[in-house]
This record gives sequence, structure tokens and C-alpha cells, in this order.
Amino acid sequence: MRRLIKRFVPGALPDWAIAFLVAVTVAGIVIGLRVARVLEPAEMAIYDRFLRVRAPSAEGQADPRILIVTVTERDIQEQGAWPLSDGVLARTINTLLRLRPRAIGLDIYRDVPIAPGTAELDYLLSADFPIVVVTKFGEGGSTGVAPPAATKGTEKIGFNDVVVDSGGIVRRGLLFIDDGQTALYSFPLRLALLYLAPEKIGLGADPSDEGIVRLGQTSIPPLGSHDGPYVGLDARGYQFLVDYREGARPFPRTTLSAVLQGEVTRESVQDRVVLIGVTAESVKDDFYTPISAGRRPKQHVPGVEIHGSLVSQLLRIATSGDRPLWSPPLLATWLWVLLWSSLGAFLGIRTLKARVLTVAFVLGLIIVVMTAYLAFLAGWWWSVVPPALSFSFATGFLIAYHSYRESAERGTLMRIFSQHVSKEVAEDIWREREQFAGGGRPQPRRLIVTAFFTDLTGFTTVSEAFSPEQLMDWLNQYMAAMAPVISRHGGVIRQYAGDSIVALFGVPVPRRGEDEIARDAVNAVRCALALEQRLLEMNHAWKQAGKPVTGMRIGIVTGEAVSGTLGSTERWEYVVVGDTLNTASRLESFDKDVYPPDPMVRPCRTLIGQSTHAYVGDLFETEWVAEARLKGKSQLVAIYRVLGERAAVTVQTPTAARVGSESTRAEGTPRATPSVAGTGLPREVRQ
Repeated sequence: MRRLIKRFVPGALPDWAIAFLVAVTVAGIVIGLRVARVLEPAEMAIYDRFLRVRAPSAEGQADPRILIVTVTERDIQEQGAWPLSDGVLARTINTLLRLRPRAIGLDIYRDVPIAPGTAELDYLLSADFPIVVVTKFGEGGSTGVAPPAATKGTEKIGFNDVVVDSGGIVRRGLLFIDDGQTALYSFPLRLALLYLAPEKIGLGADPSDEGIVRLGQTSIPPLGSHDGPYVGLDARGYQFLVDYREGARPFPRTTLSAVLQGEVTRESVQDRVVLIGVTAESVKDDFYTPISAGRRPKQHVPGVEIHGSLVSQLLRIATSGDRPLWSPPLLATWLWVLLWSSLGAFLGIRTLKARVLTVAFVLGLIIVVMTAYLAFLAGWWWSVVPPALSFSFATGFLIAYHSYRESAERGTLMRIFSQHVSKEVAEDIWREREQFAGGGRPQPRRLIVTAFFTDLTGFTTVSEAFSPEQLMDWLNQYMAAMAPVISRHGGVIRQYAGDSIVALFGVPVPRRGEDEIARDAVNAVRCALALEQRLLEMNHAWKQAGKPVTGMRIGIVTGEAVSGTLGSTERWEYVVVGDTLNTASRLESFDKDVYPPDPMVRPCRTLIGQSTHAYVGDLFETEWVAEARLKGKSQLVAIYRVLGERAAVTVQTPTAARVGSESTRAEGTPRATPSVAGTGLPREVRQ
């Protein structure tokens, strides 16, 4: 079939070349979309979804090594002022220190002293206690927020700047920020190092790359501009992806008032990292995280809780080896996109049933997502949206191309045959299209066909009554009425010849068994009866309009034939040849005086051969006419006349029907008695 199509579509590429070009083109387009950051929002959404699916449920509590002391709205009301005074903070820190925590983090700015109690707070901050206070890094013209003066020049300072993506979502953490003079440590990193100090775990450099920080035995590669779900990321500072392993589970908490009133036990504080931060609604220190979306009644979380997540992750990195999410090299990402684009192109170029194609397509998308998720669980980020899009685009484009090409192929194949092919026959041709092609043209095929020849009676008289233009109009009316009837019964109009119609039943798709051959024969006879009824209607209309009326002779024979094409490569024609067609033609013109059609009563004489009668005899009322030597035939041919269709009779396919040629009537064939005595048959054919 492809060679046939290439005959009509010069320069058509082979399927593999088309699939390759589509795969490369689609991969290039998708990569371009990713580089342009068009796909980044969707990639971020999937990344967030993966985090939520992996995260544990809200049952239980998060990392027990962390305790959060919250300053709630009620705490502020009890103290009667905001900001809290230095004395309140000093009493809180002093109470906690007596309970032996490993580190205390004060996530409340104290760049300006707030009396009373400033001296007490300065003492605690300057003494050798495991306390870290926050500062805010100045950027973009902002001076930031300075740390307390008592901590100047010490390692008790950590910046609490939070990196926020579009939509206000925190996905990244910071270890360091370089202000051009010194590298500032982050607030969570300072607290983690204080906690790890008794275990002799600290910061170092990766042995293979001094530019990579190692915490304990685990390296933390800095987040690159194209790592994870990001494209063109501002990767200044030392960033890493926050894993939010605690999920929606809250960290252990207590309130400021509970600490001041001595309600906090040593067991809840000892050897923990204690963070003091504000959760009051009147003090806006809220952010969104990938976990908070869809997991919390309130979608935001306080900043102190985000710092708790960062501290928890750093502790797991140092003690459990839970490295941050890594990304494959950029080249590997592009090859991954190209692979799925190629798979989509291969799927689209295949001729698959719609259901199979749908299942394969959905399965491909599932594999893309599941592969990425399994890699995510293993600590790698494999892009999801670019490969899924490339797979979808390539599949869709090739399906559209394949559909267009099939449409063109179908049109080409249909043009080879008659324009009067019924829908059912057209579908058969298309389903069996591969059987027709070979060497650039349909190949000869042996068939069992039912040939159907018609001719009008009294055409000379009709011609004399019309001018040439009127005659052509009259013939067109006749042909336009007959053609749909033939097509509706499964016939293929082979030729219009003047006032004659040549049709074939059983072409162009070879029949596979006796049942199908019998069906063609039955359809042909039913078609003849339908044509008779249609012609009767037309004759009455013509008579009322003062136009000539006419009758029709039909000859039907079932037998072997050969189909193929005749002509040159510039112009060829589909033909069916064989003795069966010659016999049907002779049968139509057999003794025109026998049963002459009556245009206003029974305008059609339908004669069938023995082979056709063997298939249809139980379904139709027939009468035996004669055994005769038709013109050009050496053997006798048994002839039957069709009178009408029987009612409610089941078709019985003969098991040994003879369809090779119209020869002498088989021994024992029943002879129906003519319905009218004195048939007017010629003496030489009367039995």
C-alpha cells in the first residue's frame, strides 16, 4: 500500500524518517518552551504534589528534636505590649536555659533595645550560652535588620531571610549568603551546628569538590539555575531544596506564657533545639509551602515553623545521610525529553485501533509520571511536564498526520474504483487495502462475483421523441435514480454504456466463503426487484409529464472472474473480466421477445443463470425458462426468470453450488412450471 501511495505522492518519506523528524522537532519545541519558562508553573505544581504525596499524614508529631515556643495573640495580650520587652525575652530564655536545651533560636528581631530588661538580655546574649539571634540581610537598597548589639562579632547571629517563589511558596532554603565581605550563616544552620557540636559533627568541604559543603558525611550541592523544577533560577547564595519530610505533622509546641509560668518540663526541652517565634495573627510572619497547600485548614504557616523544617532537614542530613534532592545533568534531561518524543512518534505512526492507541497513550503517560515519582523517592528530580508534553505532542501530531495520510490514501483508492461504491463496500475496500497494493497498482485477483447487466427496451423510440439535450437529461434522470439503488444493495457500478448499466456484486474485496457469495447473489436479485419498483414509479411520473416510458432487461450470473487494472501508469482503470460477465451480458439480451417488459405494469424482465439460482432459489419466486446456447457460448445455459421475493424464508447456503461458469443445468435441477401457459419461447429453446 505504501508503494501505491508513493506513486501518487512523489517524495513521500518512509515512516521511520517521518517519526524521527517529528520526534526531533517536537523535542526541540518542548525544550524551547522549558527554556522560556513556559512549563515551569506546571512543573512546580507537580513537584509540590510529589512532596505532598510523599509526606506522612498529620498523625503524630514531627521531629522530636525540635520544640517551638510560640508567641500567640493571647501571649501578646497578657504581656500588654508589642514588641515584647527585652525583660520578657530574657526571662523566657533564662527559664529555657535551666532546662538544658542544646540550642535556643530567637526568631524575633531585636535591633533596637526595648526596655525594661535590656541589660539582662544583653548578658544572656553575650555570655557563653547556646543562643542564636536573627538578622535580616539587606538587598536591593534595603538596609535589612541588624542583630542585637550584644552579639556583634560573635557566632550567635544567623540571617532568617526566606527565599520565596512566585505565589509566595517557600521551596528553597539557604545555608550562606555572601555580602561581599563575609559569608553569613543562616539561622537554621547555626542552630543545627549547635545541636551537632556535642556529637562532633560539623561543616566541611566535599573531598571531590571544595566548592561543595559537607555536613557530617553528606554533601549538600548548591542548587543550580536549572536544577529541580527550576529554569533560569537566581541561585545566588548557597541554596538547597527543602524536603518538608515532616509533612503536615506539627512540631512539638508550647507557648510563651507556659514557659514564663513554669509549665514546661525538662523532658520537653532537654537536648532539643528550641525556637522562639511569633504565630500571632496581628504580626504577619506567614508563608506558604508545598505541604500547606491542601493539607491545612489555613494554607499558610508561620516563619518559625519553616525554620524548624530547615533545622530538621539539616539534622537529618548530618545524622541520617538524607541528602537534598539532586537533579541529573541538563543533557540527560534533554535526552529524556527526546526519548519520550521518539516513543510518542513511534506510537503515533503505528496503525492501531482507537482503543489500543488510547490504552498505550495513557500507559505511556503513567510511566512518565511513575518513573519521575520513583526517582523522586530515590532523591532525584526527573522532569515530568517536558517528557509528558513531548510524548503527547509527538503522538498527537503523528496521529493527525497518519489520519491525513490515510484520508489521502483512501481518496486515491476510491478514485481507482467507481464513484458509486456504497459505504459498506468502501469500508471493505479500506479494511483490505493492503491486499490490493503491489508494484504501484492494484494487483490481479481471482474473485467469485455476481455480474449484473441492465439495458433499456425501446430506447430507439425514446431517442426519436427527444432532442439530444433532452435525451441526455432524460438519461441522467434515469441513471441518477438507478445508481443509489444499486449502491444501497452493495453493488459496484462498473460502467455506464449509453442506456446500459454494468454492476458487480462481490468486488473488489474477495469473498471468504459460500455465505458471502450467497449474500452477493441475493443482494443482486433484490436489487433487480428494487430497480423494477423504482422504474415503475418513474414511468408513471414520465407518463403524467407527457414523456416516453421504458422497460428494462436484467441479466444476473454468479461465477469466477479476475479483477485488476488496465492501462498505462498515466491512466488506468479498474476492470473485472471473465466468462461470468460475458454470460450475464448475453443473458440480459437473450431473446428480447420473451417476457417483454410492460412499462406501466411490470417494467423489468430479470433473468438469472443456474449458478445464481442455486444461491437464491429458496428466497425468490422463480420460473424456469429454458436451456439455451447463448450467443458466443458453446454450452447450454439454464435460465430462470425472477418473479418476486418469497416471505419469511431462511437463507440456506448450498454446500456444493457450481459457480465456475454457466454450463448445462445440473442433473436433478427442478424445473418450475411457467406461471403463464404459452410463454412465447422460441422453438429452439423450449423444453
